[in-house]
Amino acid sequence: MPLRLCAFLLIALSVNGSSQPRFVDRTLTSNGTTYRYVVSIPAEWNLDRAWPVVLFLHGSEERGEDGVIQSKVGLGLAVRQHPERFPAIVVMPQCRRGVDWNSSDMEAQALAAMEAGLKEFHGDPQRVYLTGFSMGGYGTWSIAAKYPNRFAAIVVICGGIQWPTPREITEEKPYAAIAGKVARIPIWVFHGSADRNVFVTESREMVKLLRELHSDVRYTEYPGVVHESWDRAYDEPELPVWLFNQRVSRSATVH
Repeated sequence: MPLRLCAFLLIALSVNGSSQPRFVDRTLTSNGTTYRYVVSIPAEWNLDRAWPVVLFLHGSEERGEDGVIQSKVGLGLAVRQHPERFPAIVVMPQCRRGVDWNSSDMEAQALAAMEAGLKEFHGDPQRVYLTGFSMGGYGTWSIAAKYPNRFAAIVVICGGIQWPTPREITEEKPYAAIAGKVARIPIWVFHGSADRNVFVTESREMVKLLRELHSDVRYTEYPGVVHESWDRAYDEPELPVWLFNQRVSRSATVH
């Protein structure tokens, strides 16, 4: 980031004098398309340290082009409610309508936003994290499987590998392939037992396979909770403590 812009931001944060994080609007161009997104910056942000960076992937209801709505749900809401728990740069891209995070274009713009956040706000490449809920949970599994050395930990909330159907888990589904790719990453999975949008069997199967691979995986299942389990999950006080204690070894970090 240019020194003049950096100094301006630092002064603005100091003058603000608030314990609340700042939510700033950003744009980027990826594959010829311009996207709007939001970055949350801790009130105590400064250049004296490198900061954790969290890439947050929203669910299907927040798709669009306004570049803002995705910052008001899930992790964005948790940061607003409990800023002291999240001393990190939180990058919140927005998926376009009609596609999901598994789209190559959406994946590319999300990763580009993450990299921009790392550069602009003095991010720590050893403490980069990925999380998402519902559609964003699917995206979290997918992106982590493609870039397993990039993330120090991932958090998947009511996500899955294949889109929901009433049928049971079968051997033909690609759960084992994804589990094998992400097994080295510390993972925390959350799901509601009564979820009818994304069946809880999606998370149960992944956790079972990961445990068979001796992965560092945690699983929290909320009895009787339906699809909207993300507010409860992101409100868990232990989650950010666990998350920010994870680090990628320098030899494994991919730039």
